[in-house]
Amino acid sequence: MISAQQASFPNKIQRAMDCQTEEEETREEQYDSENCTCSSKHASPTAESDSDSPVTLKILQNWVPRVSPYFDKDHYTYAGHQIVIQESIEHFGAVVWPGALALSQYLESNQEQFNLKDKKVLEIGAGTGLVSIVVLYLGAYVTATDLPEILENLSYNISKNTQHMNTHKPEVRKLVWGESLDEDFPASTYHYDFILATDVVYHHTALDPLLATMAYFCKPGTVLLWANKFRFSTDYEFLEKFSTIFNTTLLAEFPESNVKLLKATIRED
Repeated sequence: MISAQQASFPNKIQRAMDCQTEEEETREEQYDSENCTCSSKHASPTAESDSDSPVTLKILQNWVPRVSPYFDKDHYTYAGHQIVIQESIEHFGAVVWPGALALSQYLESNQEQFNLKDKKVLEIGAGTGLVSIVVLYLGAYVTATDLPEILENLSYNISKNTQHMNTHKPEVRKLVWGESLDEDFPASTYHYDFILATDVVYHHTALDPLLATMAYFCKPGTVLLWANKFRFSTDYEFLEKFSTIFNTTLLAEFPESNVKLLKATIRED
């Protein structure tokens, strides 16, 4: 069983008040090669040197400190672009969680391992849309999905951050895990190269429909990348069930944030 540590989630208002201090710390982290094991600008960590062993990484402060009266907007820098994300405290899915930061960072730093250019990518539980936006910048065809109550904010973030891009037009769609999959995404029509999921597993009642949804979209040849902060025993129980359906590899761990990044393909036996 993989061990987990408890990590606190940063308070946005406090981050804004302390932005000058955090900006100085950010610069130190980016240039401290001894303490920072992963930086898209200063290092290119991959698991290629030992494909059987996960890498241990640290989520970088790609959040850009800003003095702003609007605490519901965060600024990030990925793939050479500044990304502005509007969040909402009304829904869990409308907040940027650590798994999204971890997967965005990993995909940016490992483009040779996971070349997303012109690939068809589906994100389930897209939330604020940060990961989908990063993947768009990396050249993919992206379909971002979430619950109906999340779609307005999700669409807003994707539209605002991609409106001037000369790239593939993103798609935002409703997806309720385990419901109307054959009707809304018929298997004969929809095939994706990558399925992305971040922090979709936590203390909720839709874990079985989530697993069924993952299995539905993962056809032979599809790669599922799942990053999650492990908080509860139910998270590990889900991982055990997940591993009976998918061939699973632990790509990376972010111990300070309790995030694990897994690569999975559907079992064909």
